[in-house]
Amino acid sequence: MRFGLFIPQGWRQDLVGIDPREQWAVMSSLAQYADTAPAGAGAPGDSHAWESIWVYDHFHTVPEPTQQATHEAWSLMAAFAAVTERVRLGQMCTCIAYRNPAYLAKVASTVDTVSGGRTEMGIGAGWYEHEWRAYGYGFPGAGDRIGALAEGVEIMAQMWRTGSATLDGKYYQVDGARCYPQPLQYGAGPDVGPSLPFWIAGGGEKKTLRIAAQYAQYTNFDGSPEGFKHKSAVLAEHCAALGRDFDAITRSANYNVVIGNNDAEVEERLNWVGEHYAKTVPSKAADTVKQMRSGPLVGTPEKIVDTLRGLRELGMTYAITYFAEAAYDRSGIELFESEVIPALQD
Repeated sequence: MRFGLFIPQGWRQDLVGIDPREQWAVMSSLAQYADTAPAGAGAPGDSHAWESIWVYDHFHTVPEPTQQATHEAWSLMAAFAAVTERVRLGQMCTCIAYRNPAYLAKVASTVDTVSGGRTEMGIGAGWYEHEWRAYGYGFPGAGDRIGALAEGVEIMAQMWRTGSATLDGKYYQVDGARCYPQPLQYGAGPDVGPSLPFWIAGGGEKKTLRIAAQYAQYTNFDGSPEGFKHKSAVLAEHCAALGRDFDAITRSANYNVVIGNNDAEVEERLNWVGEHYAKTVPSKAADTVKQMRSGPLVGTPEKIVDTLRGLRELGMTYAITYFAEAAYDRSGIELFESEVIPALQD
């Protein structure tokens, strides 16, 4: 199993109390830590704990908009590219409507060049209505958002593989949009050529998972055992219909991690989450703790390892992890590195 680590960027109230002049130092320090952190004892060879680092593509905080910082995802991608050397760089996930897809392809290709070929392309249809409307994007229905996703992915795929794209679509029109430099990475499949790995995020069964079956090297959807098993079966059906090798797509999920050496330590971390959220969104603090408490990766290292082994048997081989306290306290990350990752790394 492979592991990614979300870097706090403010979206989930995870830079609260840190002076804005110090926030980049916190983010870059964690990115550099993940870049070099070795896996714990028992992991194979000279393996590293983290294969990738991630941010969210959002402009306003959750669980409700506040005046707290939310740093922009692709600006961070370029900055992380410049201050790290090994770890891969992703967003979970870029909203297709927030940037013209031809422009986005150009941005991503530039970041890939800066990073030496380490950029992942997370992409999805978007959902945060308040944010959409505040920025003047409207908020189309789900069918239109997913239709735009399909056209946008096609434009990006063309630009990366051929150096230009032309599409007279319902949602986007481009006419010979050029993308030089092309990505440093090469994609696989019948149209092999320069490309970034596509992570198609979302579990919409009729359209999103079909787009994933057509284009994705990675998917990212429901991480509960029941949900993951069901979405995987739907993805397999789309792959069969399109003639795509289902096993060629890596299936991933995102997880809130609340870890402690014993149940008392786990409870301490959950209490900290409630106290932390109460500083800025007091009416949402209890619900946030309740949601975290119910997650699959809450408990002792032994419990989390057992859960992840069960998920691996279902085909979940890439876990993207989020630690709410990461900007303030790395002990949870360090415990996960030493006790969980070595038990699951191949």
